[in-house]
Amino acid sequence: MHALIVFCHPEPRSFNGALKEVAVETLQRQGYRVEVSDLYAEGFDPLERPGHYGERAEPETFFPLTEQRHAYEGGFLPADVKREIERLERADLVILQFPLWWHAQPAMLKGWFDRVFVYGGLYSGRMRYDRGRFPDKRVMLSVTTGAPAPTFSRHGRSGHIVALLWPIHYSLYYLGVRVLPPKVTYGVQGGGLSYQDEAAFRERLEAEKAAWARRLEGLDGEAPIPFAGWDDWDEQGVLKAGHPETWRL
Repeated sequence: MHALIVFCHPEPRSFNGALKEVAVETLQRQGYRVEVSDLYAEGFDPLERPGHYGERAEPETFFPLTEQRHAYEGGFLPADVKREIERLERADLVILQFPLWWHAQPAMLKGWFDRVFVYGGLYSGRMRYDRGRFPDKRVMLSVTTGAPAPTFSRHGRSGHIVALLWPIHYSLYYLGVRVLPPKVTYGVQGGGLSYQDEAAFRERLEAEKAAWARRLEGLDGEAPIPFAGWDDWDEQGVLKAGHPETWRL
């Protein structure tokens, strides 16, 4: 088995970095070959732009999807994108490790989605959702937040965590992968914000690391998040009448 950890934090000694190390060590003990894509350390460019494409399909106007497909089919994708796709293709399990910034993933990771999920290669109009390219691949998020868990409940002041992570989960499902429930570590205080005394905070972080290791040891028994598929939608792309998910928030 091969695992890929996409690590998105500018500080390797951060708690995100610690969770990444726990994942590497735990998965290796289970026999995984583990690869880390460290976006900041490797200088990944998150900006999709014309300069990435030397041989253009449309030289006058930049259409990202057109150029992505042209480069994929012609075998001249940008080197960093080609590297990341090869890493994805090797992986049976993918973990995205990142902090929640402004209610979403950091711009670096969003740019990784924009550039690496190449149109015409990793997805197309016919190759997506439950007909996607990677039906046997498992992907999960490991996310840290600054505020405590209660504030991320349905009516919490930080926003409902299920709703905040839904766009990321749905983008992953677009590729056809099995999306596992996320690991969310709440209340990683910093920047002068404090919700508990320092000793209790440090003790809790150690407990979170141990819980993360235990979670990784039991992943094989976890069911993925359920999503609707092509047979559930009508010709307009809307859930068919009577589908149980029409009552889901």
